[in-house]
Amino acid sequence: MTDAPQAAERPAFQLKSTTVSLTALELAYFDTDSFEATLRDKIRQAPGFFRDIPIIVSLDHFEGPTGELDFFKLLGICRRHNIHVVGVRGGNDDQRRLARNAALAVLPGSGRGDREATAPEQAPEAEPALEPVGARPVSANPAAARVVTQPVRSGQQVYAPEGDLIVLASVQAGAEVLAAGNIHVYGPLRGRALAGVNGLEEARVFCQSLEAELVSIAGHYKISEDLQATGWKAPVQIQLRDDLLVVTPLDRA
Repeated sequence: MTDAPQAAERPAFQLKSTTVSLTALELAYFDTDSFEATLRDKIRQAPGFFRDIPIIVSLDHFEGPTGELDFFKLLGICRRHNIHVVGVRGGNDDQRRLARNAALAVLPGSGRGDREATAPEQAPEAEPALEPVGARPVSANPAAARVVTQPVRSGQQVYAPEGDLIVLASVQAGAEVLAAGNIHVYGPLRGRALAGVNGLEEARVFCQSLEAELVSIAGHYKISEDLQATGWKAPVQIQLRDDLLVVTPLDRA
């Protein structure tokens, strides 16, 4: 007897949900020369970070004319620099149609611009006023932190989708840790740390030794070259202030 019939009955693949961290390229306008010059400058700052990286092009803040938005030229420039565009986020109907014609995935926009444009001057009396994220009452049952006791090794990704992530060891180069809340690393942080991945701007990153390739909070990031200016290889906390990442030594926090 052989296993051929059983193999034929087994499905060739399965679909499972997963979480993958993607870098968004916020496009304000598209000019071929300006785009490539800016891209080269970014790659010079961190060549290892951009090599073979998948990205999405965000059109949430695109202000240029749609007629100049040539996705085939944009894709060609990115491919020459080993950057892979996998999709487009936001944009109007014409821009999304151009993206589909270039065989790109189309993702919904962040919705910020739409909410700002359609917000009424005065909310109806029956509707409660929107309150800032930081003013929301603390839940009686906050999400439990995810605790990792082993080193996070190169190529590994650890994700806390609802709360904080606590790593009681090192995060090695080439590894990635992500959390909806804060990230605590009780050891050297040498890989990438992305806190507040769902947009929580109050999230922070704490580590015993800052040696990171990249740190991001709510989509705002700094790469290794920028991080070395303050607190390098020292215990620090990193937080977002006025859309800028600020590094503070823990003994002065």
